[in-house]
Amino acid sequence: MNSLLKQPSRISLLIMLMILAGCSSKTHYKKYDTHAYDDEIEDAADNYKVDRKLIKAIIQVESSYNPDAVSPSNAIGLMQLKASTSGCDAYRYKGKRGCPSDRQLRDPETNIDLGTAYLSGLQHQQLNWINDPLTRRYATEVAYANGAGALLRTFSSNRQTAIQMINQLSPEAFNWHVRQYHPAPQAPRYMAKVEKVYAGL
Repeated sequence: MNSLLKQPSRISLLIMLMILAGCSSKTHYKKYDTHAYDDEIEDAADNYKVDRKLIKAIIQVESSYNPDAVSPSNAIGLMQLKASTSGCDAYRYKGKRGCPSDRQLRDPETNIDLGTAYLSGLQHQQLNWINDPLTRRYATEVAYANGAGALLRTFSSNRQTAIQMINQLSPEAFNWHVRQYHPAPQAPRYMAKVEKVYAGL
């Protein structure tokens, strides 16, 4: 009699464990609206003369449109800016002194504005003398990930020489060079991710 009573409870327990195991194996990702900030992106793109698709691709790769994203290194928000580095650079490109606060970077509109200002500074100042538009886009993506200086030094320690060397390459050859010689492996991987998203927009 006791064994008959125990049997159903063992079966029930086994079924319950299987259900729980099935539930725990499913990963649930929160999806964010990829069109939630279209107006802010459009305004920033027009204001800083930056390709709207590039801004959207970078937001997708950086944060998947999560405005509350914070990395272990304290990169904040949609475009994953650090207040003390890229945030300060963005302020400088805007003609402002100082750096934004973490609180400011958590505001989506401010984050998009400053992230696009930073992109504009890379494209229209540091990498402005790269002639081919596609090569300049590739270079901007790599520089967004790891800085323009690190990118240019893969060609030459002299900035002018590096730009001259880049201008002698096709976009495909530049892409190959970055994959082969950039000291930070995440930089060419980042470029590839952004380009994949860009192509789908």
